[in-house]
Amino acid sequence: MPWYAVHTRSRHEYKVYSGLMQKNLAAFLPEIEIWSKRKDRKKKIFTPLFPGYIFVETNLLDNETKLAILKTTGVVRILGKKENAAPVAVPESKIEAIRRLLSKKVEVFFLKFPGAGEPAKIIDGPFAGIEGTVLSSDAEKELFVISIELLQRSVAIKLEGFQITKI
Repeated sequence: MPWYAVHTRSRHEYKVYSGLMQKNLAAFLPEIEIWSKRKDRKKKIFTPLFPGYIFVETNLLDNETKLAILKTTGVVRILGKKENAAPVAVPESKIEAIRRLLSKKVEVFFLKFPGAGEPAKIIDGPFAGIEGTVLSSDAEKELFVISIELLQRSVAIKLEGFQITKI
């Protein structure tokens, strides 16, 4: 049976998942376990692997099924090629790959490299705590050119991926 990706409102993945299950639709919400930093402690929590998205499996995506999905609280749309085009099925091989990844219990890291024009903060190294604007970046070579307004200069700093973050 084909799977379809459903875009949800921000932080509504669990509400959409339970709503689809109540309508007897097969839904898949891939979750990963991550460390969450609190003020006084670190705690492991489960969070969606793809924030804002959930997968629905259905034999026939007719108007009635589409309407049942779209009327679920928190659903924005079913993903397709264009805004109002017919939904596109996600290949079964992709869903199986996601399930294999989740079954391995590997630690997943999300790298949020800042792009050109985005504000960034250096979080490690001798320049830790300095904020600036990224003028150019090359994620493969891990070279970021950051404009630091405090000094009224642009400085090219070679940083590893874990040393810089988006603000």
